[in-house]
Amino acid sequence: MKSFVGTNTEASGAEDRYPSRVGDKPVIIERRDPTVYSEWSEDSPLTREQSAFYETNGYLFLESFFTDEEIAEWREELRRLQEHYRTRDAKEVIREPGGGEVRSIFAVHDRNDVFRQAARHPRLLNIVRYLLGGDVYVHQSRINYKPGFAGKEFYWHSDFETWHVEDGMPAMRALSCSIALEDNYPFNGPLMVIPGSHRKFVSCVGRTPENHFRSSLRKQEYGVPDPGSLTALVRESGIETPIGRKGSIVLFDCNIMHGSNSNITPYPRSNVFIVYNSVANKLQDPYSGQAPRPTYIAAR
Repeated sequence: MKSFVGTNTEASGAEDRYPSRVGDKPVIIERRDPTVYSEWSEDSPLTREQSAFYETNGYLFLESFFTDEEIAEWREELRRLQEHYRTRDAKEVIREPGGGEVRSIFAVHDRNDVFRQAARHPRLLNIVRYLLGGDVYVHQSRINYKPGFAGKEFYWHSDFETWHVEDGMPAMRALSCSIALEDNYPFNGPLMVIPGSHRKFVSCVGRTPENHFRSSLRKQEYGVPDPGSLTALVRESGIETPIGRKGSIVLFDCNIMHGSNSNITPYPRSNVFIVYNSVANKLQDPYSGQAPRPTYIAAR
């Protein structure tokens, strides 16, 4: 897997097909990119039905994708990292808003041998390459901790909106894989998605502050969709919560609207997120006109 250095959009004359944070009113823009970049065949790593479901809904849930042995190793590493960073500061470590508990650890695929191997898992990569139509690299990886009673919510958002504006990702040719390291229940703050919302880009209001990532990773305030647009998306296709036992995965398109509630139950919910981007979708200068975010958040 490789990362690439992009070019300034103005210098290259590239059109910003998904402008955001530039107007005083939110706008919904129809998607201008494919969702599945490969043509299905008998040799595809997904069934025809699975591929069609992903294309229509923007996500795919695969129960017990990883073995109990794999998950046991990753859970042990997750606990070790949480304990290691409980009293240590590092730029890759994000803490809960209003508290000191570890919320996320970034760049785990790059700085940790255990999760580096997870990101390169052959079965997973075969599916990702099929959906994105060729070779990929890891744009971002992180562990999200959501401990019992204390795990805070992640508000509704499209990842692509941020990756486009703040990282310079030109097209919707990326996806996330969420690996459940704990059982995900309907009540312990699981991932929620608005199916089909990946086909509409919500252009947000508000100019991005300098070094926005320093606060947004704790609590995002810019690049957040407005209530009217969210209501319209939900009324059109509802909300779904793909849940299952540890070892299951959710693959979801970069532009699907998603979020999660806080966890007020005793049951922790921790997941590994690995973001894959097509090598054909190399990053340019951020569309916000600001400096790129650090590489531990957005590999270039």
